[in-house]
Amino acid sequence: MKAFEALAQVQAIIQQRGENYGDVRENMAETAKRMSLTLEYTVSPATVCLLMIDLKLARLKETPGHLDSVLDIMGYAALLAELITD
Repeated sequence: MKAFEALAQVQAIIQQRGENYGDVRENMAETAKRMSLTLEYTVSPATVCLLMIDLKLARLKETPGHLDSVLDIMGYAALLAELITD
């Protein structure tokens, strides 16, 4: 898979997830609230993205050829970029 093909696939995934789960800012903010309650520590929406990237990296350690995890990392990185530049 070429890099531009991977980026296009990630773009389609982000769009589909938005249709399924709503606005990414609202979803990440809600996830941050829930994580903050669980951890008893304030978690930001940007930190949620970083934690999800860490999760996917841990999975890739076990299955380095798993494309879905790579695409997910790209997606969370793109969402992180959106969150920190808005």
